[in-house]
Amino acid sequence: MDFNVKKLASDAGVFFSRAMQFTEEKLGQAEKTELDAHFENLLARADSTKNWTEKILRQTEVLLQPNPSARVEEFLYEKLDRKVPSRVTNGELLAQYMTEAANDFGPGTPYGKTLIKVGETQRRLGAAERDFIHSASINFLTPLRNFLEGDWRTISKERRILQNRRLDLDACKARLKKAKAAEAKAALWSDEVEKAEHELRLTQTEFDRQAEVTRLLLEGISSTHVNHLRCLHEFVESQTNYYAQCYQYMLDLQKQLGSSKGEIFSGTFVGNAESTSPPPAAASPPAVAATTLPAVPTIPVVPTIVGVPNTVAESVLNPNEVKPPASGTRKARVLYDYEAADSTELALLADEMITVYSLPGMDPDWLIGERGNQKGKVPVTYLELLS
Repeated sequence: MDFNVKKLASDAGVFFSRAMQFTEEKLGQAEKTELDAHFENLLARADSTKNWTEKILRQTEVLLQPNPSARVEEFLYEKLDRKVPSRVTNGELLAQYMTEAANDFGPGTPYGKTLIKVGETQRRLGAAERDFIHSASINFLTPLRNFLEGDWRTISKERRILQNRRLDLDACKARLKKAKAAEAKAALWSDEVEKAEHELRLTQTEFDRQAEVTRLLLEGISSTHVNHLRCLHEFVESQTNYYAQCYQYMLDLQKQLGSSKGEIFSGTFVGNAESTSPPPAAASPPAVAATTLPAVPTIPVVPTIVGVPNTVAESVLNPNEVKPPASGTRKARVLYDYEAADSTELALLADEMITVYSLPGMDPDWLIGERGNQKGKVPVTYLELLS
């Protein structure tokens, strides 16, 4: 008990001495041992690394999981050292709703078929998102957390010890200075000077040793940057693969929907052609009549031909009967490859240039495309209309 009291008193004395030295330094009443410029640069670089690592970590977590409640839940599971339960992604949940809606509306209906196709793509997108989040968490977030919770805590601890050693050193320097000043007035203070010099040598040795330990840890920040650089490359690769998968899935879906739309469009026109009544016998001979119909914006409309059924399929298959407008046709650049679903459509190759225009009554999502002597329907979503 007596030893503990003495130790407590000694620790209290050291703490009081450091507090006094720190306060006098802040007030400009005491000298402070300055670290060399290289050491100060290492400290500044370490602080900058810590601050930016925290910001990058937090924002990456927001990117991977925008829901703050879910992030808090994952944080608690991590602190409790328990496995985070698997969570359904938004894409997978949307896929489930679309599939259930398709079954309710009828999977054989056009709307139901489309819901099933889109739902399947959303499921694949959700699975790709899950894989990306898992990969990014392991290869990028985990190393950043390990640095903040491991290496940085060690550096901070050694820096605090170095700060205490410096305060002890400067306090000893101040005591020695006072002892020498008193010695000049009275020889009786020689013992105090020797004691102050001895304490100064000890504190200087401890300070130098701690400064070297801290310096080695700070120089290790360069290795941390190399490690984080490698992790960053892995994160970019994972993100690239994820977006490439999403792009491919959506491109496949777009082609499926384009083909389905063409089938629906063709079937609708066949029904219209069968119900169209032939012109009266007393009608005048076939002649081109300028029928006034609303035109598709920015796309010229081909006038109809009296006596010719107003169907896209027949217009495409009979280019001699339907002529493109004399002026105002537009050029379009093909964005993606497109495979024609039937003979009424025109197959497309990415980056090629074609001429496009519209026909009366056409689905606004489709245009007539011409490439040389070839002509057929093309989906608008595959085109970039040029002026």
